[in-house]
Amino acid sequence: MKLKNSKYLLLALLVASSVGLSACGQKAEEKANTQTEEKAGETKAAEVKAMKGDELAKIEADKKEKENYLVIDVRSPEEYKAGHLKFAINMPIDTFEADYKKIEAFKDKDVVLYCNSGKKSAKAAEVLVNNGFQKVYNADGVKQFKYELVTFESKMGADFIQDIKGGKAGLVIDAREAKDFEAGSFDKAVNIMPDDFESKKSSLPTDKNAAIYVFCYSGNKSATVAESLTKEGYTNVVNSLDGTKEIDFGFSK
Repeated sequence: MKLKNSKYLLLALLVASSVGLSACGQKAEEKANTQTEEKAGETKAAEVKAMKGDELAKIEADKKEKENYLVIDVRSPEEYKAGHLKFAINMPIDTFEADYKKIEAFKDKDVVLYCNSGKKSAKAAEVLVNNGFQKVYNADGVKQFKYELVTFESKMGADFIQDIKGGKAGLVIDAREAKDFEAGSFDKAVNIMPDDFESKKSSLPTDKNAAIYVFCYSGNKSATVAESLTKEGYTNVVNSLDGTKEIDFGFSK
């Protein structure tokens, strides 16, 4: 009788063990399938594309095409100030990982980076694609291609407005049409368009280090005025990349 009971007990243990192993195997398979599905659902980082200098120069020269790109100079502030692409903002590589979040609105737009040789801009480009940016280009550096460089600073509209509200601008120049200027502009702003720069330059500050901020409708006319200012010897000129068609400047009049 004891032997018979032992057989039944052994059989029960074998059945229970088999069921347990089957359940464990099923759970392991389900876990593996879940992990595979999660990996399949992950967004693959975009590839950084190379851009030749002549292509970037062509984009910069096209008033409409340049609006489709954000161009970033990742060199030091000193190198940027010495000469950079006309519509490029400065985001130094040393602080790039901490600063890139301020351009997150461009994750699905074309972003072009450059430096002197392409090495620092390559590092910055990797930071962007690893954080979800989809259209990133690493362009020839200023030592690899002979770009036309300017010395005035370019800022995104939000930063430009913040500076003015913070009192950093000694003079604000509105480079739009007279009718647009009269309809509303910043307090104490003056209206100087590219065509009348020569006739109005006598009204400019005598201090060549005065902070002069320039904006317009699209960033093109203001860039022309900014360049004229630097040719007159002004050393602290800032142009807004964004014009009134792209951002609300919050005019008081």
